[in-house]
Amino acid sequence: MALIFQYGSNCSESQINGAKRLRGDAKFIDIAETVDDFELAFDVPSSGRGCAASDIVRKQGGKVWGVLYEVPDFLISRLSAGAHRRRSFDQIEGEGKNYRREMIRVRRPSGEILNALTYTVAKPQTGLRTNIDYVRHIVRGLLDHNVPAEYIGKVKAIACQNNPDIAREVEEL
Repeated sequence: MALIFQYGSNCSESQINGAKRLRGDAKFIDIAETVDDFELAFDVPSSGRGCAASDIVRKQGGKVWGVLYEVPDFLISRLSAGAHRRRSFDQIEGEGKNYRREMIRVRRPSGEILNALTYTVAKPQTGLRTNIDYVRHIVRGLLDHNVPAEYIGKVKAIACQNNPDIAREVEEL
C-alpha cells in the first residue's frame, strides 16, 4: 500500500473515493502536517473544475495540514492501474502534465514522522482564481477529519485572498 498525503479537494473522502476517482479504495489513516516548510496555494488551472486548483509551495515557516490515505500500489501509476482497467492516482492528479509526484515527510498528531507521496504543481501560474465549490471540498474534508481549526482558518484566508469575490461564502463554511 502507498501512503498518500492530500491537501486539496481529496481531503474530502467523497472526492477521493468517488466513482470518477478511486471508487472506495483510498483508506483514511490519519491527518498530518508537512515536516518541511510549505504553504497552500491556488496556482494551477483545473479545466474540469473551471478554477485554480490547489498546490503546496515551499515557504519558510509554513506548514500544510492534510489527510493521509493508504492506496493500493497498483492504483498509483497509469500502467499498473490500466492493467486493472482503473484510473490511476497519477492520472487523477494529472501527473506529468500539471502535477508531479514526489515524496515528502509528514508528521502525524502523535509526533510520528512518515514519508508520503503527494503531488505538487510542475509549473505554477499566477493570477488564477479558485472558486467556492472547490474550496468547499477542501474545508469540508479538513473539518470531517478534525484538522486543527487554526489551520482551517488559514486555508479560508488563503482562499479569500486568492479570490475576494467568494470571501463571504468561504467565511460561512
